[in-house]
Amino acid sequence: MIIMPRKNVFRLKIGGQAGQGVKSTGLTFAKFASRSGFQVYNYVEYPSLIRGGHNVMQINVSATGVTGPSKFTDFLVALNQDTVDKHAAELVPGAFVLFDSEAKTDTSKIIGGVNLLPVPLDKLAHDAGGKDLLINTVALGVLAGMLSGDLEVLIELAKQEYVDKPDVLKSDLAAINLGYQFALDNFSELSSPIFKLEKDKTRPMEKRLVLNGDEAVALGAISAGMQFAAIYPMSPISNILHTLAAHQLEYGYIYKQPEDEIAAINMAIGASYAGARSMTATSGGGFCLMTEGYGLAGMTETPLVIIEGMRAGPGTGFPTWSAQGDLQFVLHAHQDEFPRIVLAAGDVTEAFYMTMEAFYLADKYQTPVVVLIDKNICDDEESVPAFDISSYRVDRGKFTKELDPEYKRYQLNQNGISIRSVPGVGNFFIANSDEHDEKGYSNEETDNRNQQMTKRMKKLETCESEDMQQPLVFGPVDADLSIISWGSNKGSILQALKRFTNVNFLHIGWINPFPSEFVSKFLAKAKKSLLVECNYTSQLGTLIKEKTGFDIKEKALKFDGRPFFVEDIEDVIMSHLGLAEGEAR
Repeated sequence: MIIMPRKNVFRLKIGGQAGQGVKSTGLTFAKFASRSGFQVYNYVEYPSLIRGGHNVMQINVSATGVTGPSKFTDFLVALNQDTVDKHAAELVPGAFVLFDSEAKTDTSKIIGGVNLLPVPLDKLAHDAGGKDLLINTVALGVLAGMLSGDLEVLIELAKQEYVDKPDVLKSDLAAINLGYQFALDNFSELSSPIFKLEKDKTRPMEKRLVLNGDEAVALGAISAGMQFAAIYPMSPISNILHTLAAHQLEYGYIYKQPEDEIAAINMAIGASYAGARSMTATSGGGFCLMTEGYGLAGMTETPLVIIEGMRAGPGTGFPTWSAQGDLQFVLHAHQDEFPRIVLAAGDVTEAFYMTMEAFYLADKYQTPVVVLIDKNICDDEESVPAFDISSYRVDRGKFTKELDPEYKRYQLNQNGISIRSVPGVGNFFIANSDEHDEKGYSNEETDNRNQQMTKRMKKLETCESEDMQQPLVFGPVDADLSIISWGSNKGSILQALKRFTNVNFLHIGWINPFPSEFVSKFLAKAKKSLLVECNYTSQLGTLIKEKTGFDIKEKALKFDGRPFFVEDIEDVIMSHLGLAEGEAR
């Protein structure tokens, strides 16, 4: 058999206007499901408006694991009419739609075979003492009741959220209880076929975190011993600074919000020059402004971690939508050449560990290290096991505070890495943006230029031989179709592969230096190769051709700001294997 049965994933979607608590409700439900022993993947959409607009969050729940978003919906919570109008076509036969019975909601667009669940959300919210602000919480209670969830788990989550706001907690608990009871009183005959949130006592309970990529990056930076961060807010990386700002006193680092991205990277470079483990973060538009500092860090051989959250462009583009169009930009930004180490995370877990790795690499190779994360990783939550940092040790590389009368900051050597020092210890040197000699004095002689340029670029060779990690391969060694991809496509591809026994997947996380030999061998063995990317020109494909000579002809490219949904990947696989899809979604 090639096609395996579709795994049991419950797909809940909550939609409403900005301000109706769509995100908070979805996140609470995800935590509720996680604490009930299930795994979750949240996909969120919101428009690029200062206020208002349609917000929606999809929470995918599974007992066996879920890693990607879906195009279809099993249960729709419509907090307004717009949600019904926009998402009625996504409902599968037998799905459920929960809406406010007193809002005169038009359900004519909903297909037959879908269960309508009218609930007096606004009335119950007022009965709870919270007016219309609590309709999302009432809906959460209804969900818990219909899915046979443990009410005490939901109540405990509410208590943790509003521990310092007793009045808010009181009305919140009332709304949850009213919604839960309404479901028991009115929908008990409908609840049996729905996905159950009952704890499986035969399955061991694993403590899991529910967090997004931005939060994972912030936690990874803290865990790596970061001492300074300067970040100007810009979607989709703003949640990194929100997380860092909230914990700087607790963990003893400095977070600074500067006036713009130029100031951010220069502050981070200055802090690193003074000896601090330092980082900045931005999106593509902000990175455009940072490119001068990017090259400055390369020339002065100053360690720096840069998180680049990709969104669709050019210009302002799609500020709140995802893309993978910055790969070639990051590889070639700034004039001329310098050693840039570039990593690309594929999910929340990789975002955490790659951030930690980036601090190690930046210190060891005394150069900028960029971690690419696309908007879907930044914003989408996953349930992941608690991160293990027990083996991580802060390694500052060739770094000294000891006085050396003969100190040469840019001393020539075979591996390209000189001994770094900091101001104030007596090791005098000059650091500016000019080409320089071993002590840092500006020097335009040809021999010196050749020596210093070769020394800097040697770092990439050393990194490739000592630290570069090989790509991950999922699926069988012998496959009829081999998928090659990067970034957040990973989750949807892995979820889709659960249905196929003859498809494998090469996930590339190191962009520069590039694992050319490994990729070449993989492609040489592949019967049929398919490249999957969220950009127009297949930027990873271009890099693969440059580094290996392989030109992957078959491509699935998407650039509408939305991710590859699991079903998109399934359809692409079916098409390339010459199979017809006959199974209901």
